[in-house]
Amino acid sequence: MSSRNPSYTNPKPCKHLSDYKRKHGLNGYNLIQNHIKTSPHGKTTIDTCESKAPTCSFCSGYQGRLYICLICSSVSCFLSPDSNPCALFHARSHVGHEISVDIERAELYCFVCCDQVYDPDFDKAVMCKHVMGLGRNENGVVGYGLRSSKRKRLGFVGGIVDLDSKSAKRLVSMRDRGSKSCFPLGLRGLNNLGNTCFMNSVLQALLHAPPLRNYFLSDNHNHETCRRRSPDQLCLPCDIDVIFSAVFSGERTPYSPAQFLYSWWQHSENLACYEQQDAHEFFIAMLDRIHEKEGKAWNTIRENGDCQCIAHRVFSGLLRSDVTCMSCGFTSTTYDPCVDISLDLNSNTPSTLVGCLDLFTRPEKLGSDLKFFCQDCQERRDSLKQMSIRRLPSVLCLHIKRFEHSSIRKMSRKIDRHLQFPFSLDMSPYLSSSIVRKRFGNRIFSFEGDETDISTDFEVFAVVTHSGMLESGHYVTYLRLKNQWYKCDDAWINEVDEEVVRASQSYLIYYVQKVLSHRVSEDLSCLLVSPRGDTFVPIAGCC
Repeated sequence: MSSRNPSYTNPKPCKHLSDYKRKHGLNGYNLIQNHIKTSPHGKTTIDTCESKAPTCSFCSGYQGRLYICLICSSVSCFLSPDSNPCALFHARSHVGHEISVDIERAELYCFVCCDQVYDPDFDKAVMCKHVMGLGRNENGVVGYGLRSSKRKRLGFVGGIVDLDSKSAKRLVSMRDRGSKSCFPLGLRGLNNLGNTCFMNSVLQALLHAPPLRNYFLSDNHNHETCRRRSPDQLCLPCDIDVIFSAVFSGERTPYSPAQFLYSWWQHSENLACYEQQDAHEFFIAMLDRIHEKEGKAWNTIRENGDCQCIAHRVFSGLLRSDVTCMSCGFTSTTYDPCVDISLDLNSNTPSTLVGCLDLFTRPEKLGSDLKFFCQDCQERRDSLKQMSIRRLPSVLCLHIKRFEHSSIRKMSRKIDRHLQFPFSLDMSPYLSSSIVRKRFGNRIFSFEGDETDISTDFEVFAVVTHSGMLESGHYVTYLRLKNQWYKCDDAWINEVDEEVVRASQSYLIYYVQKVLSHRVSEDLSCLLVSPRGDTFVPIAGCC
């Protein structure tokens, strides 16, 4: 945290947590650390008893979630403050027993505030245990389940496992390099702060979107000199700039975006909780928050209505909607800006991205309840609606609709159907010029506003995937850097073959214009020296 920005403050700690740490230090964290268990997918839990499933020490049942007290280690259940839970009764009956740990999620919870609380020391304890659980097999590949005798011996500081800089870099280098090579600059794991895989997956994609990366690494938004922050609200672009600086600093230890999460909660109070969120909704809302600061602060709206903030300059495109009267042929045309394109999975087996785009631009007959009022006929008529893309963005985000919500059946479900998608994509068939010419049998030789200088060739650079069920899924990002794919699973990063990416359940697919991608890639070496005078640390042996 820079001393030149006194208004930039950390989240206010919970008073009860502060009281606990003042009285007991880190002893409770040390006890919990011995029982932390991490699955191969990165989910962290507290293993209280190896012989049987944990139950409440008071009612011997399981109402809601189970929590373990940091003082007496008793296990109690908690559903809601109104359900007369055992955990709440325990906290109120014993002075100083307010802080417990969620067994299923390994998160701190205060039963006076009735809310999750965040503590960097606890986060450090959890993540150090993660690193201790990592080892290398006989082929040199990092993995779980190796015997403790083969693990590195680590020192303890204050009762918490603490990695010195040399040990941390050595272990992370072991994780990152695998058996073949080390990682390119800018590839860094992000710690899960409690069901924040939805946030980490989108952040990884944005950190490696070439135009956005170019903008922040060129110091166009400097968190140290920014004056757009109000006294009662933080600046989200500043926190994004902090993450860019941290990720491209050359450090390899996983980074905790705690300040960004806190700032995000300040900007989106309805999402301020540790519950799992939808990655697509987070992506859209995040661009909106960037626009609120970047766009309005500098009044970057052109005369034609296009916003020139960085979020819209990178992701904004324009959709065209044509509604045609089936009686007289009159067509009403409207234009809508977009920062992504949502696609239905086509019914073909297997589904393909090209098939989804064809379905998106295919003429659709509107239902009888959506009859179009024809200006020529002066009455409501049956009509056809056809979508097309009027203007392509620099970075194209394709959202695959994998979650269906039925208001009639009052139920939701996850669509697990596999989707084939190309690494290189030609978007010219889906442009408005192509769609309109095809509609009229190519009799229209010129199209108003044809943008022949805009490249329609795109290549994939990031894929956010979702695995698991609707209520208990997990987000992972695959990044393509210099023709090598990397799996970013919160704090864990490793190289993967392209077959792994093709077999994944893609949810958000990010494409960048080929010309722009190659140009920015060539210029990236010029951006690695910050205009602030801080040279980014080189990584020996990295490309």
